[in-house]
Amino acid sequence: MKRLLLSAVASLTMTLAASSAAFSEEPIRLGDLNSYTGYAAFTHPYRDGWQMALEEVNEDGGVLGRQLRVVSRDDGASPADAITVANELVSREGAEFLFGTLLSHVGLAVSDFARQKEVLFLAAEPLTDNLVWDAGHDYTFRLRPGTYVQAAMLAEEAAKLDAKRWATVAPNYEYGRSAVEAFKGRLEELDPDVEFIAEQWPPQAQIDAGSVVQALEEAKPDAIFNVTFGGDLARFVREGEVRGLFQGRTVVSMLSGEPEWIDPLGEDAPEDWIVTGYPWYAIDTPEHNAFLEAYQERFDDYPRLGSVVGYVALHSLAKAIEIAETTDTEAVIKAMRGMEIETPLGPITYRDIDQQSDMGTFVGRLTVEDGKPRMVDWRYGSGADYLPSDKTVRELRGEED
Repeated sequence: MKRLLLSAVASLTMTLAASSAAFSEEPIRLGDLNSYTGYAAFTHPYRDGWQMALEEVNEDGGVLGRQLRVVSRDDGASPADAITVANELVSREGAEFLFGTLLSHVGLAVSDFARQKEVLFLAAEPLTDNLVWDAGHDYTFRLRPGTYVQAAMLAEEAAKLDAKRWATVAPNYEYGRSAVEAFKGRLEELDPDVEFIAEQWPPQAQIDAGSVVQALEEAKPDAIFNVTFGGDLARFVREGEVRGLFQGRTVVSMLSGEPEWIDPLGEDAPEDWIVTGYPWYAIDTPEHNAFLEAYQERFDDYPRLGSVVGYVALHSLAKAIEIAETTDTEAVIKAMRGMEIETPLGPITYRDIDQQSDMGTFVGRLTVEDGKPRMVDWRYGSGADYLPSDKTVRELRGEED
């Protein structure tokens, strides 16, 4: 009996020691950088999303028996600042992988850093498709559907209109230029009779809404394609309403159904615009209902699209590491190519050809209900149905078949 007792005690001691050793291992460090100060409306819900995912992963035992730890920094909404921050996250903080960024030109800068340093970077939010096509490389993946997919879905709706004479307004940087180019190209394919008669390119976050609206009014288009967001969107809407720009004209608008950008307008939100967005209040699927309930319980708030993006971004990296069974960069890249993951919007896959996820987009019309902006008559389109073929991607990336 004494020998049995001593054996049991020894066995228990070894088990506790092994468990203690496992929990004492260094955590896997992820480096997050985003425009938390400059664009809080999107990035703060985004941060809530990845924090909720981080809690879920760690409460479930972490990854490879190790806890995940996120070291988060503000990228200053500047490519130069973002590169400095990315370097600090990797060199000083020991981040093994990077994720985040919002603005397209910032995302491109961090992507180039990742290529040079051979660090995996998951571009969670930037919308320029140069990230995965023209400037694509092995070390950058992208989560959100880019300008190509969103513009293609909007162009399908625009082609149903009687409008032939179009004007555009977009911020004068990478995201705005790529969005206008994609929309024009797709709409001209669907309706060769359309013409684009006017373009306005206000500087990002510095729109002179009065002069922009006046120029668009003088051009007398049948319809307008809008790409402004944030404070620029609010100023454009209010000035356009005052001057009657939208009377008798349809506006097709990228991102304007996303709660982070349209909710601040409240009852002043425009009616009947055709928009991409996120109707969180009307999506009735088991996976979204579970996410919505958990998010509201955790933050006592409703989710924005940024919340979904942050949540899925962190879970994506965690799953890729788990599949790879190591934190070796090349192994995790291999694991993430073709990886399928469940999300609040349904399953998505990171394509092998360009490392772009096939997350989809909601398109519908804006209205105001009880003083709140809402999307109605919406549909969800999977990115898999709109992304270009492998052959086209190879051409865009300058690769041979």
